[in-house]
Amino acid sequence: MKHLPILMTVFALIIFVAGCGQSEDGEPAPTASSDTHDHDHDHDHDHDHDHDHDHDHEHDEHPLGTVTILDMEIEGAQSHGAVEPGKLCHLVVKLPYNDGGETIVRAWIGTDDRDLYYVGRGDYAASHDDYDIHVEAPDPLPEDARWWIEIERPDGTRGTGSLPILREVP
Repeated sequence: MKHLPILMTVFALIIFVAGCGQSEDGEPAPTASSDTHDHDHDHDHDHDHDHDHDHDHEHDEHPLGTVTILDMEIEGAQSHGAVEPGKLCHLVVKLPYNDGGETIVRAWIGTDDRDLYYVGRGDYAASHDDYDIHVEAPDPLPEDARWWIEIERPDGTRGTGSLPILREVP
């Protein structure tokens, strides 16, 4: 009988932890790091998602052009449809070199003040040699919203630039 309270506590923890893995709609629940929004300049909102990086993700990519960041021409493409307020959006970033994912690539939708927006950190896709970034568009979406990209080299050097968003896809 002395062990009953301990067993009940352990059982409750097992049920709690097992239930934390999914949301009500069956999708993986966001982690604490993906929903935490603090206002420093080093925060990332890594959105956990089931994204197969080996599939051909070019089927719905729309080129956004290039932007010069840290003296490099960075290519960007928008995928998963148009940017809409509150929608999870996808940006593909291609660097002019292959570093095997050592560079940190972050992006957000909005204005240059990243403290006001959710910032996503890119997942390196070796099969395409690019970075996939998923971020939620702000609601309301600013009229002058753009894709903002921050590149952080392995030596800590950072630079930022922007590309237009597609509010309608061709």
